[in-house]
Amino acid sequence: MSSSTNRRNFLRQLGLFTAGATFGPAFLTACNNAGKSGAGGDSAAAKDSTGTAGAKELFFKISLAEWSFHNALFSGKMTHLDFPVRAKQEFGIAGVEYVNQFFKDKAKDKAYLTELRKRADDNGVRSVLIMCDGEGELGNLDEKLRKQAVENHYKWVEAAQFLGCHSIRVNAAGTGKAEDVAKSAVDGLGRLTDFAKDFNIGVIVENHGSYSSNGIWLSDVMKHINRPSCGTLPDFGNFCINRSKPENDTPEAWAKTTCLEEYDRYKGVQELMPFAKGVSAKTHDFDDQGNCIETDYRKMMQIVKAAGYKGYVGIEYEGMKVSEEEGVRKTLALLKKIGAELS
Repeated sequence: MSSSTNRRNFLRQLGLFTAGATFGPAFLTACNNAGKSGAGGDSAAAKDSTGTAGAKELFFKISLAEWSFHNALFSGKMTHLDFPVRAKQEFGIAGVEYVNQFFKDKAKDKAYLTELRKRADDNGVRSVLIMCDGEGELGNLDEKLRKQAVENHYKWVEAAQFLGCHSIRVNAAGTGKAEDVAKSAVDGLGRLTDFAKDFNIGVIVENHGSYSSNGIWLSDVMKHINRPSCGTLPDFGNFCINRSKPENDTPEAWAKTTCLEEYDRYKGVQELMPFAKGVSAKTHDFDDQGNCIETDYRKMMQIVKAAGYKGYVGIEYEGMKVSEEEGVRKTLALLKKIGAELS
């Protein structure tokens, strides 16, 4: 699949193509208390939330989302197997969040997954979750297509268990009226959650465009699913629920589109935090003091702390004004700064 096609799939998952039982101790331990219960977690990561001794311990742990290096990965400048090594050796980050696009054909390749896990283990890196896209709409109104989407995710549940992750991140996507998509999403997510429970893997949903970027809509879906192993991954930046149409179907044309309707990001995160088993710290640009321009991180992290969250906050840099490496470092510095003030 070309990088252009991958980009279009990503944009579709963002919503730019607008539409409309209790777990056992193994899961709870693997989740590293990603919800409201105690700090706990990996001994290495607990030192300063990034796996490095000497700094003030934060109320949360820091992980790195693989999408932060999507340009390098799509261009072949780095490989998926490089990711956990770079996270620890270059940035001192001891938790990683994989993206299935970068090992799409390897979900059942035990030799490949063994090598990936070995690289993570050898560097003291915890595999936190797998972000899954391109496997069908879990809120599809067509029951047959929805069932197929659920089953398409099974292999990622199994891969997540093999790698030692606590969850897979999925999307509550669908086309139709909001109430109809919500009903279908409850069914699709519920079925997938029931399957994943036997593997002690959680199913967590990100606000990722269209209806899912409406905090009330997604929190209501969570309430109706009502399963402790199904939760949310609040993303600080993905709250565009309606976007302008591009001139054509190219990445360049999509980059020129504008958000026509955006949900309040602070309200949205506050609505999603009661169900959070992960948090995505999105950044695009920074001011001269190192603050994120588009999001007030102090205000946002106060919301995260007020919810009693003590799990991983994943760095996800998507900007273009600085390199991917510098963007990750700036986001890491910002999280440590704000985290130290609030811890």
